[in-house]
Amino acid sequence: MFSKVFRDIAKPQWFQIIHTLKRSTGMPVSELAKALKMSYMGVKQHCVALEKKGYLDTWRRPKAVGRPEKAYRLTSKADPLFPTVGYDVVLRIFKVTESQIGPNEPERLLFGYFQNLADEFQKKIKGKSVIEKATSLARMRDQAGHLSECIYDPDAGLRIIEYHNPMQPLFDQYATAERMEENMFEKLLGTAVEREVEEASGLRRYIFQITTL
Repeated sequence: MFSKVFRDIAKPQWFQIIHTLKRSTGMPVSELAKALKMSYMGVKQHCVALEKKGYLDTWRRPKAVGRPEKAYRLTSKADPLFPTVGYDVVLRIFKVTESQIGPNEPERLLFGYFQNLADEFQKKIKGKSVIEKATSLARMRDQAGHLSECIYDPDAGLRIIEYHNPMQPLFDQYATAERMEENMFEKLLGTAVEREVEEASGLRRYIFQITTL
């Protein structure tokens, strides 16, 4: 989600406007222009563009004297740009469950997570053939931030290749998560799947080899 939003608003002025508005309940163009030391028309143009994309909306802010003024404010679409609880917190919670409940508790929680995730994907996946389902799954995984694509090659066969794993910190600590993810792919595609990881110079590529016969 973050990468999608980032591509959508990859202009320095837009980041400045969004971060300034985040610290307020809404601001008119005149105040934004003053805060950012930009021209009124320049800020106005950027705000209109961000509103069209759904990152801003407008409301009429009452004034002590005179008519209410038009102010811009953020919408929930901008939420992915700001940090939320990270995997460091999740890992600490897992460590607590290990000490208080048992050493297998984190794996049990991960198992439940992948089951729930598979159920959600199952509701949305499209297609009848393995190739159609794999294409649909790759599209959904891409939207979830895995930088995923489905590729068919006569020699290599059908594969889903991903260039990012948002859950890698958990995978580093709990290797069983790799098999759980692999099982989820098999359940969704209805065929055998083999998960491989290629590493080079700090980069990782996740390959899901899909059986089509």
